[in-house]
Amino acid sequence: MTTETVISAQDLSLTFETNDGPVNALKDVSLEVERGDFVSFIGPSGCGKTTFLRVMADLESPSAGDIEVNGTSPADARKSRAYGYVFQAAGLYPWRTIGGNIRLPLEIMGYDRAEQARRVNSVLELVDLAGFEKKFPWQLSGGMQQRASIARALAFDADLLLMDEPFGALDEIVRDHLNEQLLSLWEKTNKTICFVTHSIPEAVYLSTRIVVMSPRPGRITDVIESPLPRDRPLDIRDTPEFLEVAHRVREGLRAGHSYED
Repeated sequence: MTTETVISAQDLSLTFETNDGPVNALKDVSLEVERGDFVSFIGPSGCGKTTFLRVMADLESPSAGDIEVNGTSPADARKSRAYGYVFQAAGLYPWRTIGGNIRLPLEIMGYDRAEQARRVNSVLELVDLAGFEKKFPWQLSGGMQQRASIARALAFDADLLLMDEPFGALDEIVRDHLNEQLLSLWEKTNKTICFVTHSIPEAVYLSTRIVVMSPRPGRITDVIESPLPRDRPLDIRDTPEFLEVAHRVREGLRAGHSYED
């Protein structure tokens, strides 16, 4: 079976110019993400995980190197609505209903009202929020708000989903539930997902591949192919296979600290 490359980065570097001098956020990052992959990025704060995601989304421009999204530039991918982006905070407009928040990108893209309604109903079903279309964000829990944010990113049916630590502020019980739901959604839609996290168990549980990054300047210290099956109940986290991958991630994080700027 042939694979199709969705993200291709070669020798990517990014330096921010600040009043205190240059800050090297990424250095010589090379990675390929194939269609249908679930790739998690993990590393210490400030290692460039979110910056790399933002480069994919054309929210930051690299200082050196090359990156393609769906075989084109990030700018062209953005213009063609090639991806949905889920931020750390749900970012829902409080004066709009849940349905209104999900409809917003569809309104901007010019879909007619009937198609908007069809898509809103479809993604609400996908994220288990059917019946909440007329509620306002303040009437939903934090976990439900994040599911609404994911629904909004899915509404225009982009094949690529970029997720910047969407569950980081949630308690462990809610996070576990959303991890299960996200895996189910990935299985149903076959999206390609790039997911930023600080949690080793979350990265191992969700991913087909785990990208371990070093402290700034962000480099890739390891890319781990998961041996776990696609069907993953939560108690898989107690198995020797899971613990072995988690140990390798932890070792990769330790090794990253040996790099010199």
